[in-house]
Amino acid sequence: MLGNAVLFLIIAIIAGAVGFSGIAGAASTIAQILFVLFVVLFIVSFITGRRR
Repeated sequence: MLGNAVLFLIIAIIAGAVGFSGIAGAASTIAQILFVLFVVLFIVSFITGRRR
């Protein structure tokens, strides 16, 4: 999942440099959502893993 966030971030940077602002905005939004989801799942798995 973190790999997908990095992939969309790279797509957003390349699209922004080329001038595709719509694609860059969409890709950066997807990257942000995936990154936040990854962090939340990491924290949940860290908390539940300590209880075992």
